[in-house]
Amino acid sequence: MTADPRVIASLEASNIRYEEMECDPALADTAAFCEAYGIPIEQSANAILVASRKPEGHNAVCLVLAHARLDVNGTVRRKLGVRKVSFAPAELTKELTGQEIGGVTVFGLPDGLPVWVDSGVLEPEWVVIGAGSRSAKIKLNGSQFEGLVGFEVVEGLAKLPESV
Repeated sequence: MTADPRVIASLEASNIRYEEMECDPALADTAAFCEAYGIPIEQSANAILVASRKPEGHNAVCLVLAHARLDVNGTVRRKLGVRKVSFAPAELTKELTGQEIGGVTVFGLPDGLPVWVDSGVLEPEWVVIGAGSRSAKIKLNGSQFEGLVGFEVVEGLAKLPESV
């Protein structure tokens, strides 16, 4: 398998039970991955780096279910305490996390980068998240995020689509 070694070390240090899944790097983006590997979109979660624009320099990594919409202009903006926030561009994501889009995850991140997990991620029996590279994914029980040092579970971090 080819998960980022920092991610595996972080999972092990946190005593997280997980399964590593191989992934064709060309299929690492969520929709393509779910379709190719038969993973329900409701059981896939995306780690998204958000970055403030006014003032600059405030960042956090948010983990939300793939079919949900990150509440960037509401919950995220208020938690960061800034006026404007947006999804970080790929270059900034790589610079701050050391991970590429399509493989970004909440494990193995540099110290000091806040990690917020939407409470909806804790509900499914299992979820698939990034593994720090585009060549692997991590399958785990999302309830393991509850009480995990360095992670904050946030109610309302994401909004489910109306049709769900």
